[in-house]
Amino acid sequence: MAFHSLIRTFGFAEDTLARKNSNKLGFSLAYSYLCKKKEGMGKGKLAKFADMERYENVFQYPFSVVDNVPFDMKGHWREQFFHNDNPIVLELGCGKGEYTVGLGKLFPDINFIGVDIKGARMWTGATQALNEGLKNVAFLRTNIEIIDRFFAEDEVQEIWLTFSDPQMKNPRKRLTSSYFLERYRRFLVNDGIIHLKTDSNFLFTYTTYLVEHNHLPLVEKTEDLYSNLLPSSSFVLPRSIQTYYESMWIERGLNIKYMKFQLPREGKLEEPNIEIPLDEYRSYKRDKRSPKTTAL
Repeated sequence: MAFHSLIRTFGFAEDTLARKNSNKLGFSLAYSYLCKKKEGMGKGKLAKFADMERYENVFQYPFSVVDNVPFDMKGHWREQFFHNDNPIVLELGCGKGEYTVGLGKLFPDINFIGVDIKGARMWTGATQALNEGLKNVAFLRTNIEIIDRFFAEDEVQEIWLTFSDPQMKNPRKRLTSSYFLERYRRFLVNDGIIHLKTDSNFLFTYTTYLVEHNHLPLVEKTEDLYSNLLPSSSFVLPRSIQTYYESMWIERGLNIKYMKFQLPREGKLEEPNIEIPLDEYRSYKRDKRSPKTTAL
């Protein structure tokens, strides 16, 4: 068994330590390392991994195996899985899939696919979708860096980015960066819609500058989605679903920000060259990662 197959079997496709040291340790020691790590996991998590392997609405192709396992459904999601001609909308970094499932229930005539690498989290949404018989909801467990390997040109109409990690240290990892926008162009329809919903002032400010710098068509934008000053008829869709962590951030007094813009297929995309103040907090009550106060 190849090492990448081994770590996929154990559910540790992103186990960096095991992957980096597999050549040094050899197969037997790597196997032993993963066995010990697996023993330390709770039975609930193991059961979730087993469920995900048999769920008909889940497709698992992490970076460590995708080169060796062809994805034949690229360009054929509608006919081979959804069995309809309805639009396809992605949620990238879907976590527990609350938004993917919520959108699927609100819009039965649209197909929704939640994408994330964390299988144990994704299990929640995938299980709910199956239990509720949501035929227009699917989940793809993979690295977003290779998202364009799974969708063909013009196959996707919209993308949701809900509470993505702002990645304040590394612009290339921000899901609204020019690096990722270029990848989205490979499968998003021309002038396709991108929704950004975030608690991060850093990510929202960065995306605002990027949209302005590249003259991308801005459809909607607000720095306080739940403000009483906004008309009840505005921003209905992004207000209609509130995730668990979103409600926690609201309770902490954080404004939820929302932006909707279009991504034309043509035109060079450039990064904005401007210093942006870092967030003064970290999601999930973590401290800031760096003593710096600003970043590009």
